[in-house]
Amino acid sequence: MHLTGYVGLLFSLLAFLFLSVWAGVAAWSDKDESLPVIERGQLLGAAGVVFSSLILLVALTSRDYSFRYVYDNVDNTLSFVYTLTAFWGGREGSLLFWELIIALGGAIFVFTPGYKVLAPRTRLYFWMFYLAIQGFFLLLLTCWSNPFIEMIPAPSDGRGLNPLLRNPGMIFHPPLLFLGFALYAIPAACALASAIASEEKSWIKISRNWNILAWVFLTAGIVLGGWWSYMELGWGGYWAWDPVENASLIPWFAGTAVLHTSIIEARRNALQRTNVFLMGLTFLLCIFSTYLTRSGVIDSLHTFGESGVSVPLFWGQIAFLAVTLMVTFLGERLTHRTLSDFVSRQGMLVITAWFLLALGMVVALGTMWPVISRLWTTQSVGLDANFYNRVCLPFMSVLVLLFAFCPWLGWKGGLRSRNGLIVVAAVLVAAFAGFFAMGMTKPLAALAAAASVAAMVSIVTLFVLNPAMRRSLRTWGAYGIHFGMALLALGIAFSGPYKVEREVVLAKGESSVIDGYTIQYQSMIEDSTDELRARATTTLEVSKDGKTLGLMLPDKRIYRNFERQQFAEVATIFSLGDEVYATLLGFTEDDRASFKISVNPLVNWVWIGGTLMCVFPFLVLTRTRRPEQEI
Repeated sequence: MHLTGYVGLLFSLLAFLFLSVWAGVAAWSDKDESLPVIERGQLLGAAGVVFSSLILLVALTSRDYSFRYVYDNVDNTLSFVYTLTAFWGGREGSLLFWELIIALGGAIFVFTPGYKVLAPRTRLYFWMFYLAIQGFFLLLLTCWSNPFIEMIPAPSDGRGLNPLLRNPGMIFHPPLLFLGFALYAIPAACALASAIASEEKSWIKISRNWNILAWVFLTAGIVLGGWWSYMELGWGGYWAWDPVENASLIPWFAGTAVLHTSIIEARRNALQRTNVFLMGLTFLLCIFSTYLTRSGVIDSLHTFGESGVSVPLFWGQIAFLAVTLMVTFLGERLTHRTLSDFVSRQGMLVITAWFLLALGMVVALGTMWPVISRLWTTQSVGLDANFYNRVCLPFMSVLVLLFAFCPWLGWKGGLRSRNGLIVVAAVLVAAFAGFFAMGMTKPLAALAAAASVAAMVSIVTLFVLNPAMRRSLRTWGAYGIHFGMALLALGIAFSGPYKVEREVVLAKGESSVIDGYTIQYQSMIEDSTDELRARATTTLEVSKDGKTLGLMLPDKRIYRNFERQQFAEVATIFSLGDEVYATLLGFTEDDRASFKISVNPLVNWVWIGGTLMCVFPFLVLTRTRRPEQEI
């Protein structure tokens, strides 16, 4: 089975590389009769990837430890659900999962109406790029990151999945990220193909749904990653500006920017080259994210460590960047239109895109600073969370302000409603003054919170004053996304700067008061399971003003096969206001327990806002017309 799975990948690799070259030659010579064969080749190659993936999945569920990948990520005590998640929990499996999504995405795209309206020459160029991308990932899998290596003799038990990954967030967080990364390959290949083939149809409209879905999955993966960090790592926060966290955020900034600039191209046929470049850049940054995770160039809790794929991934990025730049500047523009005044809705869209790209550049430079600093010093210098918070919070505040005021500008200039704009400005000033009076004395945090409230009021006011907007699902979707973003920004503005945190050591029966909440240590129970070597579960009672709010049960555990490490399981008292959060740090020799207690204001609005950002985009998906109709 090991050889069979590997041969399946090798077959798909050779097929995709051959078909990519064939598609390029056919497009160059304007011979489209080979197109049906290339399309069937995509389906056949995708079948090979699916076949190999099924072999690995069967090996995982049957706990076949003759597969080294299974041995590294599964053991006899691992539950069935986490055994399945081990498919994308390791270095080789996650790369195979990414290629699987790209292959299936291409197989589905063949049958979509949007694909069929493209000119045959554009389709050939599309396959030249898309098949080359798949070939690149399969080359990594067959040469440097093979999931089908055999162990002889087969061990009787495995090492097991990293305990940090045994969390419900692990079921959804990585696959959603990989779905976002992989699906960006379709609009990226569409953009490059349309530019080089001078396609008359709008690739923006044809790949719009794919672009939106990729953004949704990437957003959901990032939000769930923050929730996983908050609930599993036990440090009391949800975003530590870790290099790998940043690596998933950087392509999100680029992808969000291109969503805004593509609106201008769809309506005015402007920014054509800009959008081709941004679309290619977005997918390139997805590869960059994988490079950071697998190259070992940056130390991080989330990385797989250094591996052999670092060099080919680096040169793969260079090659894709070169191709993107060449196509962007050499491709022909069918039209050339200038933009209206910057004090207009389309001007604000451009400014928003530039702010997003600037944020992405800041985060990218900060993430790579340990590598960059080696150019002038022998000891690398890293940047802590304070740097990102100081630099990114002003950008975020300005972006939320744009959300509040942009809808009231006309498309080409002027105002849609002076009264609406006055209402939003009044709400902004009143909210800022109110938050300041409540003790929110940090100016940027207060501005971000006030801008978030103003943005939400702005959206509600728009729907009240414009009955036609309430009848459009696409309008509900577009403004619902921004409403969710405003809620998320409001949660960040409070939960970050105004978190109260303290470490306490308590004997049973003792209590401590933190930000008005009384935390009493009541009891401790020790037990073990098939999966856990030992577990100590404590009980904390939380009360305020004499009223009991609930019990928290933080624990400390040692997993089998990971006896040298202790892992904490946090506990919370859920609230839409202040959420109390507890981590068990350990025990003293006199049987006292050490806890880290946090009070996180409005933190759950981060998850609520993030959820709205992932749900509302489904309302803006559109149905592409049939080939015989004009797009």
